[in-house]
Amino acid sequence: MANSFVPSITTPAFILLLLHFSSLINLSAKHGYSHGHSFVTNQRLQQAYIALQAWKRVIYSDPNNFTSNWIGPNVCNYHGIYCSSLPNTTNIQVVAGIDLNHGDIAGFLPDELGFLSDLALIHLNSNRFCGILPLSLSNLTLLHELDLSNNRFVGVFPSVVLSLPSLKYLDLRFNEFEGPLPSQIFGRNLDAIFVNNNRLTSVIPSNVSASTASVVVFANNNFGGCIPPSIASLANTLEELVLINTNISGCLTPEVGFLYKLKVLDLSYNKLIGPIPYTISGLEHLEQLNLAHNMMSENVPEGICILPNLANFTLSYNFLSEEEGVCRNLTSKGVVFDDRRNCLKDKPLQRSKKECDPVVEHPVDCFELHCGKY
Repeated sequence: MANSFVPSITTPAFILLLLHFSSLINLSAKHGYSHGHSFVTNQRLQQAYIALQAWKRVIYSDPNNFTSNWIGPNVCNYHGIYCSSLPNTTNIQVVAGIDLNHGDIAGFLPDELGFLSDLALIHLNSNRFCGILPLSLSNLTLLHELDLSNNRFVGVFPSVVLSLPSLKYLDLRFNEFEGPLPSQIFGRNLDAIFVNNNRLTSVIPSNVSASTASVVVFANNNFGGCIPPSIASLANTLEELVLINTNISGCLTPEVGFLYKLKVLDLSYNKLIGPIPYTISGLEHLEQLNLAHNMMSENVPEGICILPNLANFTLSYNFLSEEEGVCRNLTSKGVVFDDRRNCLKDKPLQRSKKECDPVVEHPVDCFELHCGKY
C-alpha cells in the first residue's frame, strides 16, 4: 500500500536530471565514453576510482553482478556509473551519477564516497545496504537527488543530508532510521521528502511551514501530536500530504483546507477526532481524500463531495453520523466512495447503536481542545 503514493524514478527522468546537471553532458552508449573513444583520466576520475574501489571492497553480496565490471581506472565504463563533462568545460569528465537501483546488493557505504564531490544523483533503492551514512557525504555539494529507499540503514535520522546545499529530492523510506525527525529538514529547499516506513518519533515540527516541498510523505512512523496550524504556510507548494499511520491525534486543523494546490490528502489510520473541517471544500484540485480509521464524528460536508476533481473519498471506520446532500449517493457521480463502519442511519455495514451513541451524543468541541489534551 505504501508504495502506491511514491513516484518511481524512471530512466528518462534520470537522464533529464543529468542534462540539467551539465549542458555539455556526453554520456556513452553504455555508461561513460563511447566505444572506441580513448580513455583519458584526470584528478577527479582518479579520486572516483579510489572511492569506487573502496566501495567494492565492502560489498559482500552482489547476486546480479552489478559491480562485476568495476575493474580498472576507467570508472565511466562501470555498470551504474554515469559520467558527464564538468560544467563550463568541454573535456573534463567527472562521475555525475550513480544508479544501482534494484541491485539487491549487500554492503555499506564507505567514507571514501565523499571523494565523489561532483555527484548530482545517487539512486540506491531496493538493495541491502546497511549501517549508518558516512559524514563524508557532506562533501557532495552538487547532489540533487538522494534515493536510499528500501535498504537497511539504521541509526538516528542522518543529519548529514541536511548539509547538502543542492539537494531537492530526499527519499529515505523503508529503512530503520529512528528517533526524532529534525525540524531543520523543513528549512531545506527540498521539493520532495519521503521518510515513510521508518521508526521515527516525536511530533510533526511546528516549523513545518518553512518547507518548500510539493510532496511530503511521513506515513508509518510514530510521530504523534497534532498537525500544526502553520501547515497552511505550505499552500504555495504542497500537492501531496501523506500521514498514514503516524499516530497523530486531536481535531484536524482547518488550516489543512488552505492548501489550495493539494491533490492527495491521506490521514488514514490515526487518532483524529471531531468534525471534518468544511475548509476542505475549498480544495478544488483534490483528487484523493482518505480519512479512514480515525474517530471523526458529526457531518460529511457536501462541499467536499462536489469538489470538481474528486475521484476517491474514503471515510470508513469513523463515527460520522450524517452525509449532506450528494454525499449520500456519491458513487453515482463516478467517485470511489467508502463510508462503511460509521454511524450513518439507513446505510448498510454501519457501527452498532451501542458503539455510536457515546460519540454522537457528546460532540467534540475543537475550540476547547489543545494539542496534547485528548
